[in-house]
Amino acid sequence: MTGRVAGKRVAVIGAGSVGPGWGNGKAAAVLFAREGGTVLCVDRDEAAANATAAIIREEGGTAHVVAADLTQEGAAAAVRDRAAEAMGGLDVLHFNIGISTRGGVADTSADDWRRVFAVNLDAAFTVSQTLLPLIEADGGGALVFVSTLAAELNGPYPYVAYETSKAALCRLSRSIAVEYAARGVRSNTVVPGLIDTPHVLAMVDKGPDPDAIRAGRAAMVPMKRQGTGWDVAEAAVFLASDAAGFITGVDLRVDGGMALLMGNAAI
Repeated sequence: MTGRVAGKRVAVIGAGSVGPGWGNGKAAAVLFAREGGTVLCVDRDEAAANATAAIIREEGGTAHVVAADLTQEGAAAAVRDRAAEAMGGLDVLHFNIGISTRGGVADTSADDWRRVFAVNLDAAFTVSQTLLPLIEADGGGALVFVSTLAAELNGPYPYVAYETSKAALCRLSRSIAVEYAARGVRSNTVVPGLIDTPHVLAMVDKGPDPDAIRAGRAAMVPMKRQGTGWDVAEAAVFLASDAAGFITGVDLRVDGGMALLMGNAAI
């Protein structure tokens, strides 16, 4: 590793994993540590956050943990306080949580709409608003959000709440980028395409032929493979690093070229 974020203090929101393997947040937390960062592993599942932190420590890195459900009042403040206490401040906020519910405008309930927005957008706004003063106080830093290609392109099935909330997340990042550019804070978004993660695998395994579904997903990508949590993590670390010091307000696709060729095809 090249120490791309050496000395930086990083909070990874969604650092746990829903199952064995490497989700985007877990991979990002470990990669930030491998590249020299001190990592605060944040997850609503404390055991999952501890598991990620244990990997970091076993590899010789430094990790701290806070259990926080960012849809709950006071959770963002708990993250801020833990970052200040354990790391003495914060340089990077990496937001990597999201949920979805299948349904279009006609069949998405108001409760489902609010539940998806609470996680995908409201939590991002609240934790950003709460932690930005901490980042700014130390001379600036970077925010990196994780959205989805579904924010730009429609798939074969309607996920209106997910698609809309993730599109709004990209816009939130750009608003922060403009407001804080002269204050030393950058804000960018990673836009993944088809990524093979434990979360996706759990959904695929519910189908009649999981292997065929995974093969079909890979076939839709010009590179003929799904991405991995590491692909997303690499983009996040780059955007948080000084190598991206003149980059802000960007939505960086990590999709194997899918958006270029597929248009409104399945995602």
